[in-house]
Amino acid sequence: MSKKLNSFSDLAHVKFDKLSPDPELIAESKIEFNKQYLEAHFSIKGRAGKVVTVIKGFEGDTESLKYLAKTLKQTVNTGGSIKKGEILIQGNFRDQIIDKLRELGHEVKRIGG
Repeated sequence: MSKKLNSFSDLAHVKFDKLSPDPELIAESKIEFNKQYLEAHFSIKGRAGKVVTVIKGFEGDTESLKYLAKTLKQTVNTGGSIKKGEILIQGNFRDQIIDKLRELGHEVKRIGG
């Protein structure tokens, strides 16, 4: 590239040839889930009053659990983690998470208020 970029609008006109996605991303997107019966809880205990949505009951390998957690976090645009085989999502997003899990083919039971 011989031209110097002076602004972001110049960057919009740059064309990249011979680009392809990373092989890890392609393999990651092909993970299939078996139909599972999950529970969607929310909890504030031991978290200084902060609400956390907890998904329990997932049976499978760690990679599938991590991918499911990542998918759910991206659905509601928030953080979260995995602890003791449970997915913890920051905030009370049970309805949105239940909809996403049903879209993925899981059966989800809403537990608690």
